[in-house]
Amino acid sequence: MGTTPSTPAPAPEGAVETRGIEPVPDHERRGRVRELFPTWVAANISVLLLTMGAALVVSNGLNFWQVLLVATIAAAVAFGMVGVLSVSGKWGGAPGAMLSRAAFGVRGNYFPGSILWVARFGWETINAVTGAYAVLTVLRLLFGIETNNVLVVVTLLGFVAVTYVVSGMGRKALNVCNKYSTYLFGLFSIMVLVYLIATMDWDAVFAKKAGTTAMVIAGVGTIAAGGISWVPTGPDFARYLPHSASGKKIVGATVSGAALVLVPMVLMGGVMAVSNPGLAGRNTDPMSFLGTILPSWLAVPYLITALVGMVLINSLSMYSAGFTAQTMGVKLPRALAVSINAVISLVGGLFMMLVAKDFIGQFIAFLTLLAVSFSAWIGVYGVDMARRRKLAVRYDAASLMNTGRTSRYWYTGGYCWQAMTAWAVALVAGLCFTKVQWFTGPLAATWIGENGLGWAATIALAAVVFAVLPAARETAPPAGEGAPAPADEPSAADRHPVEVS
Repeated sequence: MGTTPSTPAPAPEGAVETRGIEPVPDHERRGRVRELFPTWVAANISVLLLTMGAALVVSNGLNFWQVLLVATIAAAVAFGMVGVLSVSGKWGGAPGAMLSRAAFGVRGNYFPGSILWVARFGWETINAVTGAYAVLTVLRLLFGIETNNVLVVVTLLGFVAVTYVVSGMGRKALNVCNKYSTYLFGLFSIMVLVYLIATMDWDAVFAKKAGTTAMVIAGVGTIAAGGISWVPTGPDFARYLPHSASGKKIVGATVSGAALVLVPMVLMGGVMAVSNPGLAGRNTDPMSFLGTILPSWLAVPYLITALVGMVLINSLSMYSAGFTAQTMGVKLPRALAVSINAVISLVGGLFMMLVAKDFIGQFIAFLTLLAVSFSAWIGVYGVDMARRRKLAVRYDAASLMNTGRTSRYWYTGGYCWQAMTAWAVALVAGLCFTKVQWFTGPLAATWIGENGLGWAATIALAAVVFAVLPAARETAPPAGEGAPAPADEPSAADRHPVEVS
């Protein structure tokens, strides 16, 4: 039987963050909304976006304007959800995996939490492999060193080790790294853009015929999938914001930060594919095409800055994965809990680089399944957030930490059956609409499945089912136990019934 943890509260935040899943008290909430902008810029510094943009042209048959449309819609939809659900972080001052206990119950949260945790393993493995390939490409371009198995192991181990160190340092270190990597990557991205403008055959680019509407819709789903995987993580980076922080500004900083990188990178990948269609088909090494498209004097510094970005992406993911591990009952400090993900990333990365084939195909399949697995959680969590807007106490800190019967979020035996039902039904339905290389759901041939909208159907179904079921009643503390400490009074903006606050 779980009880309220008796571990002492960590010391105030220093250079290395020691706070785990426990909610952040008001006096430590000194974060600023503008800090979210470089966070979400850094979260999208991935050269894989170039490859995905190229795939929109080569595989989906889209033209320049359609690629631009797909990237813009995907950024707005995916990171719009990230921003909206991030608002719950400033409400409760806790990571998303922790606040999820209020929706699913202190025991019920283990089920969606376990899937989110496993999905993090896959995402971190993909990032680690991409980072290692970037290092290998730089070594080849600079020194002519060809890839071999020993070098693969060394580069992957180095990438994972650096990621682990940065993520273990916590929020302050990540904020500093995000800020300066944004400047560097932005500078070199502008240089790449100028080079492409000067050297591309723009007549050929604009002469390309438009693809079908179905391929546009499917492309939105593919590009948005990466952003959707960040939705449960959003509250983690907003938990240090004061209650007075504007919800609209949180959403704006999130969407604009992500779109600033995502849209031009996807578009650049599409433009590159017109002159070199083969770059979307490099199944074993997604990075080497840069040495073909760009001159070495530009490709090398661009890859190095992108490598820093990929370290930060993985660090952000591992940072949140540590919280998820603690929420799942791993009895380790957050920095040590991150080590579990680091080891799995290393093992999985070695398998992908030394054994598996068709990296891009497996990556797209992974993104598709990832989007569905996260979407069921998003639908339930979003409706739960909407209901909590009307409550005087949005999230109760003591009950979030209490996994026993006296928690407000005990519901029935520790489970909120309404949330669990909606989540399970939507997850199964989403998988039925899904088609990837090695799995085809029974409903994949429908309009939803053919257009890659399984993730959207999953969110909608989870939200509708949870909304129409009887609203769950939080558990009142037994007589004599005492009520949990009340949460801080919400701001006037928080009490507004319509605006995101």
